[in-house]
Amino acid sequence: MSLMNVFNISSSAMNAQSVRLNTTASNLANAESVSSSEAEAYRARQPLFEAVINNISGEVSGVKVTDVVKSEAPVMKQYSPGNPMADKEGYIYRSNVNTMEEMANMISASRSYQNNVEVMNTSKQMLIQTLRLGQ
Repeated sequence: MSLMNVFNISSSAMNAQSVRLNTTASNLANAESVSSSEAEAYRARQPLFEAVINNISGEVSGVKVTDVVKSEAPVMKQYSPGNPMADKEGYIYRSNVNTMEEMANMISASRSYQNNVEVMNTSKQMLIQTLRLGQ
């Protein structure tokens, strides 16, 4: 694997983690949202990743986001007849976002992004040192 492949892999991983961070931020922003029906309630979303395989060499050449899927966890039904969003039976429906899980996900994505930045910086320094050998 050449150093240039390391840059491609790290940059694709950084893009994927950026999508993960944005999705997590969206989930957290909608964590306390309320709806008048179960079907309209916000559901947490998670990106799906897939390794990108080079057709010629068969080596992993990066990662890509294939989809962003909605959580199948049930939404919370709460009796609140005074809420303007309540249905005719007096229920509101809260999102299924677990804020603790999302915060852990955000920390993990942030650290993965930082690790890929470090990989790129280390690879850059190795490339510079290799070029200096020829002087």
